[in-house]
Amino acid sequence: MKTALLTLDYIHDIIHPQGRIARCAGHAAERGVVAVANRAIALARARGWPVIHVKVGFSPSYAEMPQGSPMFSRAREFQALNLAGEGTAFHADLDVGPQDVVVVKHRVSPFYATPLDAVLRAQRIERLVIAGVSSTWAVQSAARDAHDRDYQALVLEPACAAATEEEHQLSMRQLAAIAGILSLEQLEAL
Repeated sequence: MKTALLTLDYIHDIIHPQGRIARCAGHAAERGVVAVANRAIALARARGWPVIHVKVGFSPSYAEMPQGSPMFSRAREFQALNLAGEGTAFHADLDVGPQDVVVVKHRVSPFYATPLDAVLRAQRIERLVIAGVSSTWAVQSAARDAHDRDYQALVLEPACAAATEEEHQLSMRQLAAIAGILSLEQLEAL
């Protein structure tokens, strides 16, 4: 089955302790999600799977920011998620290679108004392995949208984090109804 690896929002503002909206930073560090993501990236490259890194962000004018969104409405105030700043740079330890695809999103879902679906369909991808932060928002949204677009969605659980372990585990339990929840060992066995 043609497979791609999708990493979500491993960016400074979200998972670095000094990020501007880093609710997940502590949990991400505690779980070592970037190291797990890098192992998955190495595996994907060894198997010839496309690696797609997604980051959320807005232009310096914040023109794309949804004005009525409780989640994004304060981004401008904090100068968070500014694509012209360092906050949307990928985590320094994340293995982003020149052969990888980078997708910028302006909403929670990596599919909404982005080229992601076209990239996946052009490469005839059937199965999507999802890793990222936060488990509660971006990962859930990606898995739900992938499911509804007829991709087999698999969530790499140890490469995901949320604000708390409780929030993360709740997300994994919810997603289990529409996606496979995998350990790194299970991914390696695919």
